[in-house]
Amino acid sequence: MPLPDLSICIVTQQACDYLRNCLRSIDENSPVATYEIIVVDNASTDDTLNMLRTEFPTVQVIANQQNRGYTAPMNQALRQASGRYLMQLNPDTLIHAGALKTLLDFMDAHVQVGICGPKVLNSDGSLQKSCRRGDSRPWAVFTYFLGLSKLFPRSKFFGGYHLNHLPEDEINPVDGVAGSCMLIRREVVNQIGFLDERYFAYQEDADYCFHARQAGWQVFYVPTARVTHFGGRGGTRVQPYRSIYEWHRSYWLYYHKNFAKDYFVLFNWMYDGVIGLKLLSALVINALRKEKFAGPRR
Repeated sequence: MPLPDLSICIVTQQACDYLRNCLRSIDENSPVATYEIIVVDNASTDDTLNMLRTEFPTVQVIANQQNRGYTAPMNQALRQASGRYLMQLNPDTLIHAGALKTLLDFMDAHVQVGICGPKVLNSDGSLQKSCRRGDSRPWAVFTYFLGLSKLFPRSKFFGGYHLNHLPEDEINPVDGVAGSCMLIRREVVNQIGFLDERYFAYQEDADYCFHARQAGWQVFYVPTARVTHFGGRGGTRVQPYRSIYEWHRSYWLYYHKNFAKDYFVLFNWMYDGVIGLKLLSALVINALRKEKFAGPRR
């Protein structure tokens, strides 16, 4: 039996309805190429496993007995995948017509590109800015946290985190794309390995793109392919305070793993203090919110 061209890997927890709609959108907008779907469930107590068994019998299912976060379960799926291309996809997404074929065709035509991602839309049709990113160096992170990128939305100087200066409908090389929908060439995995499981969740996609670029691969934003991502469903809502902590910890880990060596020790201490204060304020603010979530609103 020939190997599939595409392996679609999904990690889910308590997101049965979103996952059902996601899988239907894949079936309705499947690429011409052959593909497989691998779903890793993080001990959901809703109807997820029964739904997969009865409605999507061809989907490969890995059922974890506990919540293992995002990165480790995604690696479970990636290790089982056999396709030429591997796709990370969130369960709360909808694939638009032609999106998968567009991404595959782009990768086939650009052999130097190791990772690409589509234009990701919010539920209202607006751009989800995290789908294309610059490196998370301190200036980019601070201008993002402080809201300067919103005050100066077209500024390259202040908008480096989300690359706000780039036209949203133009194909461009970027530093990173979002793991909500990220297509990876098999050769990249063979060269640099799988995701770093020190990240429980968040920033593992940025870290992977960073190391792919270090290995000589290009990362591209391909807005001719489109995906809707509702964002923050499932696991993030199940354990909101754990998610808030891990969201901030991921920035700390990403910085110390990749960039801290480029800065003075006192600056690194200051960076740690800023992340700590940001975490504390996020916990307090979320305690006062009716709706709990990690990170900024989409």
